[in-house]
Amino acid sequence: MFRGGGNHAGEGERRARHARMSPFGRRLARWLPAALIVIGVLFDLASPPSYTAAPFLVAAPLIVAPLFSLRATTGMSLAAIVAQVLLSTFHGPEYRQSVTESSTVIVVVLLALGFNRVMGVSDARLASVRDVAEAAQRALLPPPPTRLAGLTIAARYVGARAGARIGGDLYAVQDTPHGVRVIVGDVRGKGLEAVEAAVVVIGAFREAADQEATLEAVAERLEQALRREAGRRAGLEEQEGFVTAVLAEIPAGNQATLRLLNRGHPPPLLLTSDGGLRELPPSVAALPLGLGDLAARPDRSDEMFFPAGALLLLYTDGVTEARDQEGQFYNPCARLRGSRFSGPDDLLDAVLKDVALHTAGGPADDMALLAVRRPPEA
Repeated sequence: MFRGGGNHAGEGERRARHARMSPFGRRLARWLPAALIVIGVLFDLASPPSYTAAPFLVAAPLIVAPLFSLRATTGMSLAAIVAQVLLSTFHGPEYRQSVTESSTVIVVVLLALGFNRVMGVSDARLASVRDVAEAAQRALLPPPPTRLAGLTIAARYVGARAGARIGGDLYAVQDTPHGVRVIVGDVRGKGLEAVEAAVVVIGAFREAADQEATLEAVAERLEQALRREAGRRAGLEEQEGFVTAVLAEIPAGNQATLRLLNRGHPPPLLLTSDGGLRELPPSVAALPLGLGDLAARPDRSDEMFFPAGALLLLYTDGVTEARDQEGQFYNPCARLRGSRFSGPDDLLDAVLKDVALHTAGGPADDMALLAVRRPPEA
């Protein structure tokens, strides 16, 4: 019944708080306030004069205040006051509790409006801090060149609206003597430690991508860099820090070949110009970067055909873990299959728009996406 309108800076934070509720909780919060007023009126009319509807009436705006906009809270407050006035009028002037009940409703309504205002200011401040954090994150992830070695490339980073924490999603693209190499990854955790790990991974990737002949060797260099980083940390983070990542390579002089090395990351998608879509899971499962000490199994990249005009889409789990109001995860394979896109920018814009439509708002987790297109044959 209530949609929580409003355009102030904290609106996104309120929507995120609302989105984190369970589907049942969202439905309950939407319909319960109005139901309480109706129940209160019916209860008052059906019960003896010594019983009152005031507890039902005051509960309605108190439920709306932390979850919806000032406009919605004001509307529900007015509905509670009008219901109380009508009930007092119905009972007539001889009803001695009328003044007390009306005063109670008015006082609680004012408290609900004040609480909503305080929540709005707090949400606006949180949104401001989050925007600064997101700007800092984007400074660490500058947009890649739109064209590199004949390939067309685009990337997007979208910060979560669930809070002001800086995330560890990362991407990088580099033209090397071995071809164009790409990494998309996601550091475990949030905050400055995650950003530090992301900086370590990106720095190690840029160096190793130029120097190492194979993706397996690049992955080993990243493993070593994270091991050194973990060595200077203590406690839980040293034991549990890790990074899921996908490394991709389009070899120089042979853009029809695509090599992928997946370390515990969501599999990329290959979208062809005729609307076809194929998920590219690893042939051999591997642990995330930073957990190499737990398994002696060597890395193994997969080689496949990269059709002319096709698009390679890599993304972090903020995409696949985006939920709708029923708690259903976003499924990029089902949502994108059969669609045609003019290029990487068009594809990423469509995905982000579709995720926002799916979640009815902002994402609950950071999202990093990168798309690479092989040019069509002349």
